[in-house]
Parts: sequence; C-alpha cells; structure tokens
Amino acid sequence: MARLLTLVSLLFFSVGSRVAASPCVAFDASWNLYAFGFNGKDYNAGTSDSWASGTASDVTASGRPPFDGANTTCYLSQFYNGIYVLNGDSSNPSNVHIYDPTAKSWTTQATSGGPTDGYSAVLDHDTNVFYVLSDSGELWFLSFENITTAAQSSTIPWTDVEKAGFDTTNYQPVMALANNHVHFLDVPGVAAGSADIFVIHFSWFQPDSQSYGNFPAQHGQTASIFEPANDGVQLAFAYIPDDGSATYIIDVVSNTTATMAGPSTKDSSASYFASDAAIVQLTSSGAVNYIPYTNSSSDSSASWSTVKNLVSVAPTSSASSGSGSASATKSATGSAASGTSTTSTSSSSSSNGSMGVAAKSGTVVVGMMSALLLGTIALFIS
Repeated sequence: MARLLTLVSLLFFSVGSRVAASPCVAFDASWNLYAFGFNGKDYNAGTSDSWASGTASDVTASGRPPFDGANTTCYLSQFYNGIYVLNGDSSNPSNVHIYDPTAKSWTTQATSGGPTDGYSAVLDHDTNVFYVLSDSGELWFLSFENITTAAQSSTIPWTDVEKAGFDTTNYQPVMALANNHVHFLDVPGVAAGSADIFVIHFSWFQPDSQSYGNFPAQHGQTASIFEPANDGVQLAFAYIPDDGSATYIIDVVSNTTATMAGPSTKDSSASYFASDAAIVQLTSSGAVNYIPYTNSSSDSSASWSTVKNLVSVAPTSSASSGSGSASATKSATGSAASGTSTTSTSSSSSSNGSMGVAAKSGTVVVGMMSALLLGTIALFIS
C-alpha cells in the first residue's frame, strides 16, 4: 500500500506541475510577425508576403519568459523596435520581458507597486508608457521612456494616476490606443458607436463621450493600426466584438467607422495585433489568421486567411473550424498587443485564452496519467 500511495503522489505531482502555455503574437517595426510561446518556442513568420507557404524561422533565445502567465500580452514600441511582454512568467508576474528583434535577445525589467488585481493595458506610441485600467477601476502607468530595447538594472515603479472618469462597476474593459488617446468602448451608459476617452498628454478624462459612427455596444477585442515607419502615431484601431460578427475600423481623426468581414474563426477568447497593413488574430487554440488592411475601399471585400507558415510549428485542430469558444471573463479584454491589450496579475483567471497545443498536450497528459493511475490501482487490488 505504501508503494501505491507513493506512486499516486508522484503521478499527481507530475500532472499538477504542468502549466498551460499562453502565447502571443506581435509585429516588429519592419512588420515581421512574431509568434511567441508556441510549443515552448518563438518564431518569426516574416512579412505578410511570406505567410502563404514555407515554415517560420525559429528565433528561440535564452532569457525568454516561459509564456505561462494567466494572461500574457505583447506590445510593439515602434520608435525603438522593441517588443514588450507583460505577465509572461507566472512565477514573476510583475516582470516585463523585452525582446530586441535586431539583436534577437531578451532582457527582463523588474517593476514594483502596481495593481494587485487584473488589468487591461495599452502602450502609448509617443511616450513609451503603459497605461492600465485595473479591475477595481484605478488607472495606472508604467514608464518605459528610458528603457527602449533593453532592461535597466534598477527596478522601475508603477504610478497610480487616478480613478477612472466613469463608473467601472462590472465593466469588462475594452481599451484601444489611437492618436495618443486611450479609448474605452462598451462603457456602461455610453451609446453604441461612442467611446470614453483618456487624453494621455494632459492626463485627463474627457468629460463627454465621443461618437465614431456605427459599431455595437458589446464586449470585444481591439488592435491599434500602426502607420508606416516615421509616419507618426496610430490614427485608427480595429474592434472585433466577441461574436466575431464584423471587424470595425474606427478612425479617430475623421470620427468614422468602416466595416470589414468578421474573422472566419469566431472566438471570444482570441487576441489581435495589427501592423500598418494587416490585422492578425491569434485564436484560443493557437491558430493564427489575418485580414489585409489597406485603408481603402477594397477593405470592404477583404477576407480572412491563415498564416500558413506557422501551421507546421503550431498545428491546431480548429484552425479553420469557424467555431466559437467560451465567452471571455473580465480579465480577457483587449487585444494581444499592437499597443492595445489586456493582462492580469492574477494566476487564477484565464486570459487571452491562447493556450494552443501545449494546453491540449496537457489534457492528453492528464488523461494518460489518469489511465495509468487506474491501471496501477487495479493491479494492486488484484
């Protein structure tokens, strides 16, 4: 019996010690698409003209985070060509990991203070400062102004700005960055097609909502659409409601909204990242899809396709299923970067849902371990 209990303990330790992956995607400043945390590795899929065939390049390097956080999210600092990862390490959730695409290297920035509950975040294009709204309704910032592509040795502090300028009770934040303004969609009491705004350079909540045209008052995900290099700050963002019914392009200069096709894979837990010419979807099963964006009339007829050179490194069973997933939780808001996404300091909640093949393999391991356990028990009983 002692041998049986020892074996049972070891089996449960093995199952419990497995952590599901939480990958993310991001572009660098040259619009190469990176897929981080895919089966324990990182890949460069290249620019959009190379996505239709071949295999993405393995760029896995030492110092990388394990990509096992409850809600890992990635961001592009376009001015400096740095990719930042929030909550990439469940053991050290306050650390921010920095990938330098030019040097192909990782460094880790320690931080102190900050929200103790889940939060949604954006990265401001010009100031290189993170702005986050916590689940408790508090607005914080974390400045990367002097960090750019490599961490500094000293710990940097979070700063508590103020309470949100609107009622956040039961609000699941939908945050987007454009024109150095943080836009909050689906705010309680705000009409469809409108957003509440935080003006970054004046650190001020605009007292009145801004109308942008026609889009639903519904929880969803966003992705800021970058301008070409040296052309300035993002002036539009994509918004995809949880039902995947459409892709809305919200232009904050003309105050208008254009409509494109919704993703082929309807996934409320998917995350999104945009370049200057494409909007990319990372599904909760690990599939990567995209729709071209040209800021022209042709966008209305554009359709979603698979980033095929990532399929072989992160195969999924639902890459083209078009089926939806479970609805998002409060911590599963925003996009997986492009300066607009969601993260969480809690390891208990699901995040962007991007668990991919590692999560499925974990399920397989649990099943195998359970079968082995039952067989062992039966053997000892007999």
